Amino acid sequence: MAEIRVPELAESITEGTISTWFKQVGDSVEKGENIVELETDKVNVEVISEEAGVITELKAAEGDTVEVGSVIAIVEVGGTQKATNDASQQETSAPEEQSESIEEVKSEEKTEAADKSSERIVATPSARRYARENGIDLSDVNSKDPRGLIRSHDVKNSQSAPSQSAAELKPEASKQTASNPEKPVIREKMSRRRQTIAKKLLEVSNNTAMLTTFNEVDMTNVMELRKRKKDKFQEDHNGTRLGFMSFFTKAVVAALKKYPAVNAEIDGDDLILKQFYDIGVAVSTEEGLVVPVVRDCDKKNFAEIEGSIYDLAVKARDKKLSLDDMMGGSFTITNGGVFGSLMSTPIINGTQAAILGMHSIVTRPVAIDKERMENRPMMYIALSYDHRIIDGKEAVGFLKTIKELIESPEDLLLES
Repeated sequence: MAEIRVPELAESITEGTISTWFKQVGDSVEKGENIVELETDKVNVEVISEEAGVITELKAAEGDTVEVGSVIAIVEVGGTQKATNDASQQETSAPEEQSESIEEVKSEEKTEAADKSSERIVATPSARRYARENGIDLSDVNSKDPRGLIRSHDVKNSQSAPSQSAAELKPEASKQTASNPEKPVIREKMSRRRQTIAKKLLEVSNNTAMLTTFNEVDMTNVMELRKRKKDKFQEDHNGTRLGFMSFFTKAVVAALKKYPAVNAEIDGDDLILKQFYDIGVAVSTEEGLVVPVVRDCDKKNFAEIEGSIYDLAVKARDKKLSLDDMMGGSFTITNGGVFGSLMSTPIINGTQAAILGMHSIVTRPVAIDKERMENRPMMYIALSYDHRIIDGKEAVGFLKTIKELIESPEDLLLES
């Protein structure tokens, strides 16, 4: 027999949640084959089997929290796949069932027919067990899984509270129910990722003296430069597109060098001034916002930055980010403009000192001088910062530096 254990994840991660079992009891598995997906605070991790054989036991159900090093499955090394009926019996077996009372055995016999009809339904062991114990027909359960896999929470959600007959209800209760009908709601457990996001954002809000300062940027010159150079840029760099993120990332690096406190963090009574420029770029996924990190942005050119951002965004949306992709950023950029945001106050990421928010580019009338007005493509930018570390003068100066470099992209190229 071989044990499948939760692998070491990262120094700060001690547990995960079973997201999806790819294999069930009785299924054969090859060496190196993924058998389960774990959801951690930062990324999803697929766990493989170190041996070829047959799954004989799953020690945790989907939705369960498991610690690093704990055993979550047993593989019979060299075994062959069992018949469907044998696998079904193993799926629905549990240690506590061996000590069932005579009454429980009789109850199980009553639901035997329902169990046989549900064998053709794809469901997790915990879902089958819960359905059997509560007399629920799996054929009546709707699954939210695109593959039709029924999980334990699907069964629980399908279970309605027992209702009283009209004769049993008091007249007052009937009248109250009719006049104040219960409003429809959907209750869903937050994913581990969403719980972590909520916890971290609340921690930042409670543990920092966060302020936000704003400025606006005339995007005319950088848009004209991009328009002139984008085709040649893409041709010279193997299809990499020239976007605005590389301009803002380079501007951020220059501003961080000018205002080093913005690239700092507090550790107890110490202030850590970072001498590296690993810039986190917020990426939206179905499960929430993640912030992969582009390393050494001071040493990368525009094409390398654009390529890194694209690769990380693809990995994020495909749930392929590694823990290394997420760790150690010194500053973060978030672009709400891609969703149409005109202005916002972004929340600082983790222990960092500040975050830059980009927004929509909108054509607005701008005073060129005392006599002239022109329509210009304008963007509001925001810097949320920890006032314990950064003074208002530094925050305003940092944002002003970003504005000046974006409005004069030739100077930005010189800074690079």
